[in-house]
Amino acid sequence: MARGCLQGVKYLMFAFNLLFWLGGCGILGVGIWLAATQGNFATLSSSFPSLSAANLLIVTGTFVMAIGFVGCIGAIKENKCLLLTFFVLLLLVFLLEATVAILFFAYSDKIDRHAQMDLKKGLHLYGTPGNVGLTNAWSIIQTDFRCCGVSNYTDWFEVYNATRVPDSCCLEFSESCGLHAPGTWWKAPCYETVKMWLQENLLAVGIFGLCTALVQILGLTFAMTMYCQVVKADTYA
Repeated sequence: MARGCLQGVKYLMFAFNLLFWLGGCGILGVGIWLAATQGNFATLSSSFPSLSAANLLIVTGTFVMAIGFVGCIGAIKENKCLLLTFFVLLLLVFLLEATVAILFFAYSDKIDRHAQMDLKKGLHLYGTPGNVGLTNAWSIIQTDFRCCGVSNYTDWFEVYNATRVPDSCCLEFSESCGLHAPGTWWKAPCYETVKMWLQENLLAVGIFGLCTALVQILGLTFAMTMYCQVVKADTYA
């Protein structure tokens, strides 16, 4: 009976981790594609130039693949050490995510202020050599969200030392339209506009976070159940 239960948990654990590993492959693939085709797309921070969408996806995908691989091998080999390693790694990730979420909500005002200051510093790298990713990211954000600058369009005046903005700030795009009068530019601040967009889509973000947490709890449950079954089987043997 115990052996049959172990086999059931074993194949469930293997299937779960195979999907986990494939998910990691997908995330890694998207990260590599972004790095190859878009440069450092979505690199907006001057303090953390490596914090790009591509790099985050590559690191996340690699880590998920590694955890999934350990879980797959641990399940198929019924190896207590690997099962326990998988459980500990997944538990650490879960606790880290929970800690980051708590700190984010607890210090949201300080994070807001620091983020805006850092983004304003990053504006000075716009259009400079070696900062294609940051330039592309700002151009896309300002065009798609119909906004200009971090706090307002005057943020760009310090960058250019003149009354001008990037062409992506223009209500109607044309070459050198950023040199025209302020009445032809978007007035909305990009930071608040993007923040409002995130708040409007908070339900989707919450559902994604909840699903992620449930998947991790399921993985922890499978791992610990199988570990206990392996220990019980070894005891009977």
